[in-house]
Amino acid sequence: MTTIAENLQAVHDRILRAAAPANRAPDSVQLLAVSKTFGSEEVTAAWHAGQRVFGENFVQEALDKIARLRHLDIEWHFIGPVQSNKTRPIAEHFAWVHSIEREKIARRLNDSRPPGLPPLNVLIQVNVSGETSKSGVAPGEERALAETIRSLPRLRLRGLMTIPEPTPDAALQRRRFALLRSLQQALQADDRGVDTLSMGMSDDLEAAIAEGSTMVRIGTAIFGSRKTVKSAP
Repeated sequence: MTTIAENLQAVHDRILRAAAPANRAPDSVQLLAVSKTFGSEEVTAAWHAGQRVFGENFVQEALDKIARLRHLDIEWHFIGPVQSNKTRPIAEHFAWVHSIEREKIARRLNDSRPPGLPPLNVLIQVNVSGETSKSGVAPGEERALAETIRSLPRLRLRGLMTIPEPTPDAALQRRRFALLRSLQQALQADDRGVDTLSMGMSDDLEAAIAEGSTMVRIGTAIFGSRKTVKSAP
């Protein structure tokens, strides 16, 4: 039975192998361990194996873990859909939010960010697959939202995120990730602080890294199959 530490090493090995043909340094790709539905014990095991950055989708579940693990130096990222009534706890307890898709949510996060904390790092989620059931702005709509975010002093725009429709077609995976990269490059022309492409998960991290991902969000390959969520989102 493999351990979380062994799984983490296997993922780092995959990142290394994917970065080499793209002439990229492995440390140019940050590993975000997606710990949603897993408990503080699994997070602690990953922490002891060297992992420091974790992503959560459900607010109450995340707050419980953050409270239990406050003695550990963990950087918490919120990567799920942001509900209006959850903006305050997200703004108060997370360092990053990956899933901004509405001006209203951006403004509420800004207004709720405590002044004693640094600006909240945020990413705009883009729906590169065009799925009606998927969150995110349509390609091309990210520029207007980016302008709004730049005007909010308690937020810091860092880049773009996407969750494309799953497909085993590696060429299609790369086309979708290439689209997000091109959108990010357009934003960089106006703001060099736009330095992050959050794309790539357990099944498609290689294609994402080939197209310039700077942060891959990996859950199953580290922690195994998802557990049933018992807490409210």
